[in-house]
Amino acid sequence: PLVATIASTDMGLLLRDDVFVDFFNTFLNLPVFGQTPIYISSTGQWNLWPELPSHVDPSPPALLAWLEKHRLPHFCKSSLFLHLVLCQKLLGFIRSEEAAKLLNWQSADRWLLEKCISGSQGMWHFRTFIRGMAGEELTNFWLTTERLLELDESDERQRELYLSLLHRLKATHLREGSSVITLCRTITGSLLKARHIQSISTRREILSKMQEQVLFMIQSYWLPKFFIHCKMGIKEEKLCWPLLQEYQERLLWASSEEPSGFSENLFMMHIRKSQGLSGPYCSKKAKVEIWALIREVRDIQEMKMPSFQVQPERQPGPAGSTKESSLGKDVLESIPQQSEHPANPAFGGKGGTTSPKRPRPNAEQVLHLKDLCKEKVLSNLCSSAPIAQLPSLEKPIKTLGFLPWALSAETCAGWPFRDFLKCQDRPMETLLLDLWHDLEEFLSAVLDPSRENSFFLRHLTGEKICKTYLEEGTIQQLPLETRTLRRLRNHLMSGEFSPWVFRAQEEICKVLYCFYEEFLAYDDRMFLQFMVRVRH
Repeated sequence: PLVATIASTDMGLLLRDDVFVDFFNTFLNLPVFGQTPIYISSTGQWNLWPELPSHVDPSPPALLAWLEKHRLPHFCKSSLFLHLVLCQKLLGFIRSEEAAKLLNWQSADRWLLEKCISGSQGMWHFRTFIRGMAGEELTNFWLTTERLLELDESDERQRELYLSLLHRLKATHLREGSSVITLCRTITGSLLKARHIQSISTRREILSKMQEQVLFMIQSYWLPKFFIHCKMGIKEEKLCWPLLQEYQERLLWASSEEPSGFSENLFMMHIRKSQGLSGPYCSKKAKVEIWALIREVRDIQEMKMPSFQVQPERQPGPAGSTKESSLGKDVLESIPQQSEHPANPAFGGKGGTTSPKRPRPNAEQVLHLKDLCKEKVLSNLCSSAPIAQLPSLEKPIKTLGFLPWALSAETCAGWPFRDFLKCQDRPMETLLLDLWHDLEEFLSAVLDPSRENSFFLRHLTGEKICKTYLEEGTIQQLPLETRTLRRLRNHLMSGEFSPWVFRAQEEICKVLYCFYEEFLAYDDRMFLQFMVRVRH
């Protein structure tokens, strides 16, 4: 499996792949983590944030060892990793002779398309382009199936996730009338038989064949449509005219140099020297400071934001038609403003199928945020924050204030906080964290009715929440207000939205924030164990 291959590959070799570096940098800078380094592949430089105290002299080998042990395993479980795999599949097709013959692409065409789709931001543009169309459902199916096929159903530790993903596939992509069923009609007949004989190998083989067929449709149909969209876009955008000029020049060349995808720069990997930080190393303190800076700009932006509206939901009708249904006026009036709640992660969602929302910030924005704020361009960072909408924080700023933003990034990060809770033998807190994420997924389906399969996802998730967390016996055990949970259950049983979702998430955060502080402290200790080398 690709997960095992990457997990066992030397980190130095992985960092030679520019596409991997782009996705890995996005992952490393997710707000759920304490230390958020970034790698500048063009110079071989690592920039740490927060920086280490001035008396500490870190070494690149120590940093790579820490990354291999405390970051790479989570990356391989993350939704960002699934998008990396898909991106590599698409790039492989673009570079192939098959694509050149099938689509009559010249080398300049392949060069431009690779520029447009490479990396996490390129995949974000692609996912945005196919949003609301059949290509979105095909892509979500491919991503979910990729995660499912990496799991071992016979392993008790993986069986629950495997069955959850399989149930999700059946309820959404494998239902009659879906784009996947229409495309894979002959294969799905065998899948129905495989359900009855309960053959794991047969089921996996059929899903694998369906995934291959879906991938080919994405490559041969949706990728060319995206290419046409990109060419039209760069003609209209002045900032892209240099790229367009280079593309036109390459069209005139008899043969263009094929991109390798690997960095050819020869350099000595190094870590940017500390700027003289004094005092003990503490990522929590650094996060509080950065959130305080962001909050000032956020407050100004919120004054200019339009009022929040919920669009009518699309519901499937007979023969695949759609009809609209509106939420009650009294419910809408009680919904908090959108800025008060973080949106789903860029590549989040259970099973890694949520499409990216925003591009990631560049290195300078991450490293010199204070300077940017002083130069009054901090708004540029806020408009391009990749993972979630920044929460509105109240003074004084505490961990509780930014916890929703951190939690909303955890699915992208491979569940590090959840793993920490399990290692600390905290089953109740782990259950609460799972509930928070399931509520977040429910919100994603409700508040974004244009999302493919949103109607089925909201009912599927609502039923799961009620069955897993809101049975009467379970409600009595959860350290939340009973009234909140019962009101929540009454609405979710019918897949109905309620502001009690926000109330439940707020109560969960009040329980979890002290454990998140322990997680940050643990992350700091592990980082320092690898990095501390005192100067003599």
